[in-house]
Amino acid sequence: MSEPITIIEIPPDAACDEFDYKGFMQDFRIADRFGADAIKDTYSRAFGEWKNDVKYFASFVLTLNHQIWHHHGNGNEELARLYDTLWKQADSWGCEHFTGDDLSYYYDFLD
Repeated sequence: MSEPITIIEIPPDAACDEFDYKGFMQDFRIADRFGADAIKDTYSRAFGEWKNDVKYFASFVLTLNHQIWHHHGNGNEELARLYDTLWKQADSWGCEHFTGDDLSYYYDFLD
């Protein structure tokens, strides 16, 4: 049995308007058109480029979580599970590596 998917329900239109100020949603929407390999590549590039900037990284992690919700809601469990795996990796990294004010910002943003 596979692990349960972690979902934070955010209506798609509201989510884009409220937190896609860093452009991650658009990047992943493009990657979605090309499948799992493109999603993984987009994740790797974004993670590598933004992992040390807490504001960008928090937006990146929230986007991954939104993508879980989006694909689960549309019945695409394969992509929902992929995004869940990527979200868990990124969130775990953020929780382990940010400290002090950056960690507070990270938690506050994602709460």
